[in-house]
Amino acid sequence: MDKGKFTLAEIMSQPQAWQDTLGLIDQHLNELRDIYTEGFEHFLFTGCGSTYYLAQAAAKQLTSLTNDVSEALPGSEIWLYPESSYNPDKKTLLIAISRSGKTTETIKAVEGFKKNGYGKVLTLSGYREEKLFKLGDLNLLIEAAQEDSIAQTRAFSSLYLGILATILIWAKSDSEYKQLAKLPEICQGLLDNYKTKVQELGTNLRIERFYFLGSASRLGLANELSLKMKEMTLSHSEAFHCLEFRHGPMSMVNSSTLIIGLISLSHFDKEMAVLNEMREQGANVLSLAEEGADINFHSGLNENMSDILFLPLLQILAFERSLAKGLNPDRPNNLEAVVVLSS
Repeated sequence: MDKGKFTLAEIMSQPQAWQDTLGLIDQHLNELRDIYTEGFEHFLFTGCGSTYYLAQAAAKQLTSLTNDVSEALPGSEIWLYPESSYNPDKKTLLIAISRSGKTTETIKAVEGFKKNGYGKVLTLSGYREEKLFKLGDLNLLIEAAQEDSIAQTRAFSSLYLGILATILIWAKSDSEYKQLAKLPEICQGLLDNYKTKVQELGTNLRIERFYFLGSASRLGLANELSLKMKEMTLSHSEAFHCLEFRHGPMSMVNSSTLIIGLISLSHFDKEMAVLNEMREQGANVLSLAEEGADINFHSGLNENMSDILFLPLLQILAFERSLAKGLNPDRPNNLEAVVVLSS
């Protein structure tokens, strides 16, 4: 079997997966509008591993677009520490996300939340037959989240797009919701135009350390991309808020470092300044942004809608490094596709 054939196929199939996901959300417009009108005071996103990082990005998106109180916690925290996870005096919508639909901590978190009667549950998962899909008051089946590889790529972006579309529905941003339909074509263009550039960086084994910088919703995405680098390549990789990198982590910078910046349009100059300073310290730098960066989206979308575009090319970065190191990105070391606990 060719190493990485599943992962590569899943990364490259994201334009079609995104189109399919948006079609699915269209089918549930009225149900999604209805659940949001029930007067929730608190929105709590949860997942495990990749989907916890997805939850981090989603919580920032919800607060940014609706001003609702929102946060993200791992499923294990909600399961084991409910008293510090949600306030019984506040009506909460728990949004549980899982590629497999059978991750133990996420299921336990939902079951405990429902038992305590603190609100309602919305789930997003990839498999109809698994337990999570049966636990929510509203369950969204994102079939594009089904994958053969262990490390999430297409699953992560498709689930994230499903959440983003949902948030735009809740924010009553109808025009922006309709503009999400442009994302598949834009994604395909980025893969066509920049894949070779990212492949060259990925195969450069002189690079030993990776730092992904992103703020607001982009921090969750930076955390996920850093996880992809760890899972697929067994490399030193961390994520930080953009400006926070100056406060200590920059001491690790040298010529074997690659700094990857997920740069916003709203604070482009301040965030790009960090990358320029790190380049002066000898680091290799890769910037991604709407415009003015090494990789430019030119999407014409606002940054809440376009931040998903950071994902595919940087997934390729990890994929190519995995192959260059003689590893199999389909089957990362010590990992299984889903964590199921016996107790």
